Amino acid sequence: MKRAFVTGASGFVGRNLVQRLVQQGFQVRCLVRASSSVRFLRRMGAELCYGSLNDGRCLCDAMAESDWVFHVAGLTQALRRDELMRVNSEGAGQIAMACSRQAQPPVLVLVSSLAAAGPCLRGRVRSEADRPAPISHYGHSKRAGELAVQRYADRVPVTVLRPGVVFGPWGRAMLPAFRAIARLGVHLVPTFAPPPLSMIHAEDLADLLILAAQRGQRLQPIRAEDGNSNHAQGYYFACDDQYPDYAELGRMIGRSVGRSGVFCWHLADPFPWMVAGSIELVSRIRRHAEIVNVDKMREAHASSWASSPLAARQDLDFRPAMGLAERIQATSDWYRQNGWM
Repeated sequence: MKRAFVTGASGFVGRNLVQRLVQQGFQVRCLVRASSSVRFLRRMGAELCYGSLNDGRCLCDAMAESDWVFHVAGLTQALRRDELMRVNSEGAGQIAMACSRQAQPPVLVLVSSLAAAGPCLRGRVRSEADRPAPISHYGHSKRAGELAVQRYADRVPVTVLRPGVVFGPWGRAMLPAFRAIARLGVHLVPTFAPPPLSMIHAEDLADLLILAAQRGQRLQPIRAEDGNSNHAQGYYFACDDQYPDYAELGRMIGRSVGRSGVFCWHLADPFPWMVAGSIELVSRIRRHAEIVNVDKMREAHASSWASSPLAARQDLDFRPAMGLAERIQATSDWYRQNGWM
């Protein structure tokens, strides 16, 4: 029986991945914190290992005899840039180091982000061959995490996935938009020129992660002379091949909740920045990070987040199980059935 080790298993993407692995007959071991909600993982039959990304010995012991390691854990928002770096960069490096210390290093699949690659010009679609150019603190921290694992590419087989906007069961980031549209028929758009988005359903992402572990290309070691290496091989964008902007996404959500029309309220600058700054200020006072902040507003004002799924399709034979509209409908149905909306 194949063994898989998953970090971030109690989170949104992690739960969907664990479910898929168990369904495919894997023995799954999960790294969780003492404060994590683990009822679902226990129900799935996963083995739980309590620890943190900072404890190298714990990581080495927890992933022992694993065939695959999926590093899903990470921060999407934080009060300070150094928090993002500590978790998303240093945490990834700790995982790669622990893999390298195994008698037979497992395949490591890192869940990074499209933000690590950065946006592209409107009208273009970013490919893995484009040089990374992140624009947000979050994007820089995820790119640093990619480089941290790439430093072990001479000892550990590593593949990196860069998902766009992830949605689906247990996902909370898009829930406020679903609720606002279902209840009020209103969708806030933080710019008059919303960028095209790359999106992927969490179940499709789980399938792609498993395919990447099975037969994905692996990262090349970083060359000492330029501090980088081939920035295409071993990297895959995880996305659908449709690129709705945020206003179009609102209308798609509207159809999924039975709204014949949705009022998309475009916010003019500098109002979105003022709102984001105010929320961030309150977050700092309360010492609790919120998803709406100045860093996320930088990403919302980018020209385009369209990325190509071609490499994943060619190398891994990956295709989403359903179209984007069907996946949004399924997400809406899941929210309703589970009392979230």
